[in-house]
Amino acid sequence: MKKKIKKILSKKNKSKIVCLTAYSKNIAKILDKYVDIILVGDSMANVLYAHENTHEITLENIVQHTLSVKKAVNKSLLVVDMPKGTYNNVKEAEKNVKLIIKKTKCDAIKLESNNRNYKIINFLVKKNISVMGHIGFTPQFKDNFKIEGNTISEIAKLINEAKLIEKAGAFSIVLEGISPLAAKQLTKKLKIPTIGIGSSSNCDGQILVTDDMLGLSGFYPKFVKKYTNLNRIIEKAVKKYSSDVKLNKFPSIKHFLNGRKIK
Repeated sequence: MKKKIKKILSKKNKSKIVCLTAYSKNIAKILDKYVDIILVGDSMANVLYAHENTHEITLENIVQHTLSVKKAVNKSLLVVDMPKGTYNNVKEAEKNVKLIIKKTKCDAIKLESNNRNYKIINFLVKKNISVMGHIGFTPQFKDNFKIEGNTISEIAKLINEAKLIEKAGAFSIVLEGISPLAAKQLTKKLKIPTIGIGSSSNCDGQILVTDDMLGLSGFYPKFVKKYTNLNRIIEKAVKKYSSDVKLNKFPSIKHFLNGRKIK
Protein backbone atom coordinates (compact mmCIF):
# COMPACT_ATOMS: atom_id res chain seq x y z
CA MET A 1 0.00 0.00 0.00
CA LYS A 2 1.20 3.50 -0.83
CA LYS A 3 2.69 5.29 2.17
CA LYS A 4 0.49 8.40 1.89
CA ILE A 5 -2.68 6.33 1.51
CA LYS A 6 -1.73 4.26 4.54
CA LYS A 7 -1.27 7.46 6.55
CA ILE A 8 -4.79 8.64 5.64
CA LEU A 9 -6.29 5.28 6.60
CA SER A 10 -4.46 5.34 9.94
CA LYS A 11 -6.31 8.52 10.93
CA LYS A 12 -9.71 6.77 10.96
CA ASN A 13 -11.30 7.28 14.40
CA LYS A 14 -8.06 8.82 15.68
CA SER A 15 -7.49 12.30 14.25
CA LYS A 16 -9.34 14.56 11.85
CA ILE A 17 -8.29 14.61 8.20
CA VAL A 18 -7.83 18.09 6.73
CA CYS A 19 -8.52 18.61 3.02
CA LEU A 20 -8.71 21.60 0.68
CA THR A 21 -8.73 22.20 -3.08
CA ALA A 22 -5.94 23.73 -5.15
CA TYR A 23 -5.57 24.61 -8.81
CA SER A 24 -2.15 26.27 -8.82
CA LYS A 25 1.36 25.94 -7.42
CA ASN A 26 1.14 29.13 -5.36
CA ILE A 27 -1.92 27.99 -3.39
CA ALA A 28 -0.72 24.38 -3.13
CA LYS A 29 2.58 25.52 -1.61
CA ILE A 30 0.70 27.07 1.30
CA LEU A 31 -1.80 24.24 1.72
CA ASP A 32 0.85 21.52 1.74
CA LYS A 33 2.11 22.76 5.11
CA TYR A 34 -1.21 22.28 6.87
CA VAL A 35 -3.46 19.76 5.11
CA ASP A 36 -3.48 15.99 4.67
CA ILE A 37 -5.13 15.92 1.26
CA ILE A 38 -5.05 18.38 -1.63
CA LEU A 39 -7.77 17.88 -4.23
CA VAL A 40 -7.47 19.26 -7.73
CA GLY A 41 -11.23 19.47 -8.01
CA ASP A 42 -13.52 19.89 -10.98
CA SER A 43 -14.86 22.79 -8.89
CA MET A 44 -12.35 24.79 -10.94
CA ALA A 45 -15.19 24.94 -13.46
CA ASN A 46 -17.06 27.35 -11.18
CA VAL A 47 -14.12 28.97 -9.41
CA LEU A 48 -11.79 29.64 -12.34
CA TYR A 49 -13.81 29.29 -15.52
CA ALA A 50 -17.16 30.80 -14.42
CA HIS A 51 -19.20 27.81 -15.60
CA GLU A 52 -22.60 27.20 -14.02
CA ASN A 53 -21.67 23.61 -13.19
CA THR A 54 -18.69 21.26 -13.30
CA HIS A 55 -19.67 19.47 -16.50
CA GLU A 56 -17.48 21.35 -18.99
CA ILE A 57 -14.11 20.72 -17.37
CA THR A 58 -11.91 18.61 -19.62
CA LEU A 59 -9.08 16.17 -19.07
CA GLU A 60 -6.72 18.80 -20.46
CA ASN A 61 -7.93 21.34 -17.87
CA ILE A 62 -7.43 18.86 -15.04
CA VAL A 63 -3.99 17.80 -16.25
CA GLN A 64 -2.67 21.34 -16.68
CA HIS A 65 -3.79 22.49 -13.23
CA THR A 66 -2.54 19.30 -11.59
CA LEU A 67 0.89 19.79 -13.16
CA SER A 68 1.02 23.22 -11.53
CA VAL A 69 -0.19 21.96 -8.14
CA LYS A 70 2.15 18.97 -8.19
CA LYS A 71 5.19 21.27 -8.25
CA ALA A 72 4.40 22.42 -4.72
CA VAL A 73 3.13 19.20 -3.11
CA ASN A 74 5.50 17.20 -0.93
CA LYS A 75 3.71 16.09 2.23
CA SER A 76 0.06 15.98 1.24
CA LEU A 77 -1.81 13.27 -0.65
CA LEU A 78 -2.60 14.65 -4.12
CA VAL A 79 -6.02 13.57 -5.38
CA VAL A 80 -7.45 14.49 -8.78
CA ASP A 81 -11.10 14.69 -9.79
CA MET A 82 -12.04 12.71 -12.89
CA PRO A 83 -14.10 15.04 -15.10
CA LYS A 84 -17.67 14.22 -16.04
CA GLY A 85 -17.89 11.83 -18.98
CA THR A 86 -14.37 10.44 -18.62
CA TYR A 87 -15.31 7.24 -16.80
CA ASN A 88 -18.56 6.07 -18.36
CA ASN A 89 -17.29 2.51 -18.62
CA VAL A 90 -14.29 0.43 -17.53
CA LYS A 91 -12.35 0.81 -20.78
CA GLU A 92 -12.81 4.57 -20.91
CA ALA A 93 -12.01 4.97 -17.23
CA GLU A 94 -8.79 2.94 -17.49
CA LYS A 95 -7.59 4.94 -20.50
CA ASN A 96 -8.29 8.37 -18.97
CA VAL A 97 -7.13 7.57 -15.44
CA LYS A 98 -3.85 6.16 -16.71
CA LEU A 99 -3.39 9.28 -18.86
CA ILE A 100 -3.83 11.57 -15.85
CA ILE A 101 -1.54 9.54 -13.62
CA LYS A 102 1.15 9.24 -16.30
CA LYS A 103 1.17 12.97 -16.99
CA THR A 104 0.74 14.31 -13.45
CA LYS A 105 2.13 11.61 -11.13
CA CYS A 106 -0.80 12.27 -8.76
CA ASP A 107 -1.38 9.91 -5.82
CA ALA A 108 -5.04 9.09 -6.38
CA ILE A 109 -8.16 9.95 -8.36
CA LYS A 110 -11.73 10.66 -7.24
CA LEU A 111 -14.89 9.32 -8.86
CA GLU A 112 -18.42 10.52 -8.11
CA SER A 113 -20.91 7.72 -7.52
CA ASN A 114 -23.92 7.23 -9.76
CA ASN A 115 -24.95 4.03 -7.94
CA ARG A 116 -23.58 1.99 -10.83
CA ASN A 117 -19.84 2.51 -11.20
CA TYR A 118 -18.66 0.13 -8.44
CA LYS A 119 -17.10 -2.22 -11.02
CA ILE A 120 -15.09 0.67 -12.42
CA ILE A 121 -13.70 1.46 -8.96
CA ASN A 122 -12.85 -2.18 -8.36
CA PHE A 123 -11.18 -2.52 -11.75
CA LEU A 124 -9.00 0.54 -11.14
CA VAL A 125 -8.05 -0.58 -7.64
CA LYS A 126 -6.98 -3.96 -9.01
CA LYS A 127 -4.72 -2.00 -11.38
CA ASN A 128 -3.05 -0.52 -8.29
CA ILE A 129 -4.79 2.85 -8.72
CA SER A 130 -5.97 4.53 -5.52
CA VAL A 131 -9.58 5.71 -5.68
CA MET A 132 -11.56 8.11 -3.50
CA GLY A 133 -15.35 7.76 -3.64
CA HIS A 134 -18.01 10.48 -3.45
CA ILE A 135 -21.68 10.12 -2.48
CA GLY A 136 -24.58 12.36 -1.48
CA PHE A 137 -24.75 15.41 -3.70
CA THR A 138 -22.67 14.49 -6.74
CA PRO A 139 -22.59 17.55 -9.04
CA GLN A 140 -21.69 15.52 -12.12
CA PHE A 141 -24.90 13.50 -11.85
CA LYS A 142 -27.36 15.65 -9.85
CA ASP A 143 -28.58 19.13 -10.71
CA ASN A 144 -30.16 20.35 -7.50
CA PHE A 145 -28.40 20.43 -4.14
CA LYS A 146 -30.38 19.03 -1.23
CA ILE A 147 -29.50 17.40 2.05
CA GLU A 148 -29.74 13.61 1.80
CA GLY A 149 -30.22 11.07 4.56
CA ASN A 150 -33.17 12.64 6.33
CA THR A 151 -35.18 9.43 6.66
CA ILE A 152 -34.40 5.87 7.72
CA SER A 153 -34.82 4.61 4.16
CA GLU A 154 -32.56 7.35 2.74
CA ILE A 155 -29.87 6.56 5.31
CA ALA A 156 -30.10 2.85 4.48
CA LYS A 157 -29.60 3.61 0.77
CA LEU A 158 -26.58 5.80 1.50
CA ILE A 159 -25.04 3.14 3.73
CA ASN A 160 -25.55 0.50 1.05
CA GLU A 161 -24.02 2.75 -1.61
CA ALA A 162 -21.03 3.58 0.61
CA LYS A 163 -20.49 -0.06 1.56
CA LEU A 164 -20.38 -1.06 -2.11
CA ILE A 165 -17.80 1.66 -2.78
CA GLU A 166 -15.76 0.46 0.19
CA LYS A 167 -16.03 -3.15 -0.98
CA ALA A 168 -14.88 -2.07 -4.44
CA GLY A 169 -11.64 -0.91 -2.83
CA ALA A 170 -11.89 2.86 -2.38
CA PHE A 171 -9.56 4.16 0.36
CA SER A 172 -11.87 6.99 1.45
CA ILE A 173 -15.18 8.57 0.57
CA VAL A 174 -16.49 12.13 0.32
CA LEU A 175 -19.89 12.74 1.92
CA GLU A 176 -21.47 15.85 0.37
CA GLY A 177 -24.70 17.36 1.64
CA ILE A 178 -25.57 14.51 3.99
CA SER A 179 -27.54 14.88 7.21
CA PRO A 180 -25.61 14.78 10.52
CA LEU A 181 -27.30 11.51 11.54
CA ALA A 182 -26.51 9.84 8.21
CA ALA A 183 -22.91 11.10 8.36
CA LYS A 184 -22.53 9.74 11.86
CA GLN A 185 -23.83 6.30 10.92
CA LEU A 186 -21.78 6.15 7.72
CA THR A 187 -18.59 7.11 9.58
CA LYS A 188 -19.30 4.46 12.20
CA LYS A 189 -20.13 1.67 9.78
CA LEU A 190 -17.37 2.26 7.24
CA LYS A 191 -13.81 1.10 7.77
CA ILE A 192 -12.49 3.74 5.38
CA PRO A 193 -12.36 7.46 6.32
CA THR A 194 -15.26 9.76 5.49
CA ILE A 195 -14.52 13.30 4.28
CA GLY A 196 -17.38 15.70 4.79
CA ILE A 197 -18.51 18.79 2.94
CA GLY A 198 -21.78 20.19 4.18
CA SER A 199 -22.22 16.97 6.15
CA SER A 200 -21.58 18.04 9.77
CA SER A 201 -18.58 17.33 11.99
CA ASN A 202 -19.55 13.65 12.27
CA CYS A 203 -17.05 12.73 9.55
CA ASP A 204 -13.44 11.64 9.82
CA GLY A 205 -12.34 14.76 7.97
CA GLN A 206 -13.48 17.88 6.17
CA ILE A 207 -12.95 19.45 2.75
CA LEU A 208 -13.86 22.85 1.35
CA VAL A 209 -13.18 24.69 -1.87
CA THR A 210 -10.25 26.91 -0.89
CA ASP A 211 -11.50 29.91 -2.85
CA ASP A 212 -14.80 29.73 -0.93
CA MET A 213 -13.24 29.68 2.53
CA LEU A 214 -10.87 32.51 1.58
CA GLY A 215 -13.71 34.76 0.45
CA LEU A 216 -12.47 34.82 -3.12
CA SER A 217 -15.07 32.92 -5.13
CA GLY A 218 -18.22 34.86 -4.27
CA PHE A 219 -19.97 31.55 -3.51
CA TYR A 220 -20.75 31.10 0.16
CA PRO A 221 -23.30 28.40 0.98
CA LYS A 222 -24.21 27.90 4.60
CA PHE A 223 -21.74 25.05 5.11
CA VAL A 224 -18.77 27.27 4.15
CA LYS A 225 -17.00 29.20 6.89
CA LYS A 226 -15.29 32.22 5.34
CA TYR A 227 -11.95 32.55 7.17
CA THR A 228 -10.98 35.80 5.48
CA ASN A 229 -12.11 38.10 2.68
CA LEU A 230 -9.45 38.06 0.00
CA ASN A 231 -11.74 39.90 -2.39
CA ARG A 232 -11.57 42.95 -0.13
CA ILE A 233 -7.82 42.62 0.49
CA ILE A 234 -7.02 42.27 -3.21
CA GLU A 235 -9.30 45.15 -4.16
CA LYS A 236 -7.60 47.40 -1.62
CA ALA A 237 -4.18 46.53 -3.02
CA VAL A 238 -5.26 47.04 -6.65
CA LYS A 239 -6.90 50.35 -5.77
CA LYS A 240 -3.66 51.56 -4.14
CA TYR A 241 -1.60 50.42 -7.14
CA SER A 242 -3.96 52.20 -9.52
CA SER A 243 -3.69 55.39 -7.50
CA ASP A 244 0.12 55.22 -7.30
CA VAL A 245 0.43 54.81 -11.06
CA LYS A 246 -1.93 57.70 -11.81
CA LEU A 247 -0.16 59.96 -9.32
CA ASN A 248 3.27 58.91 -10.63
CA LYS A 249 4.22 57.44 -7.24
CA PHE A 250 5.06 54.10 -8.81
CA PRO A 251 7.63 53.19 -9.91
CA SER A 252 9.96 55.21 -7.73
CA ILE A 253 13.76 55.28 -7.91
CA LYS A 254 14.08 52.19 -5.70
CA HIS A 255 12.09 50.18 -8.24
CA PHE A 256 14.52 50.88 -11.09
CA LEU A 257 16.76 47.93 -11.85
CA ASN A 258 19.93 49.94 -11.30
CA GLY A 259 18.51 51.90 -8.40
CA ARG A 260 19.46 55.24 -9.90
CA LYS A 261 17.65 58.02 -11.67
CA ILE A 262 17.83 57.90 -15.40
CA LYS A 263 19.22 61.20 -16.77
